[in-house]
Amino acid sequence: MERNGSSWAEQWDNNPEKETGGGDGGRKAKYSKKLGEGFAKTKAAASTGMKKVKGGASVGLHWIKDKYHKTTNKQ
Repeated sequence: MERNGSSWAEQWDNNPEKETGGGDGGRKAKYSKKLGEGFAKTKAAASTGMKKVKGGASVGLHWIKDKYHKTTNKQ
């Protein structure tokens, strides 16, 4: 079978950018920008979360240390 022309999917594609030669560059750039913004938000949220975990762990360890120190010093 010889193919002289568009495939079935290309015949029914309603993408005007393809016809005008606009390509996919605009959409890819827009998607990449949004994806990058999403990663920035995720990174900020993870950073904030880790700071909270670190602070909580530090407070918890100091509390345990103080409790242990108080019980071992009783005579």
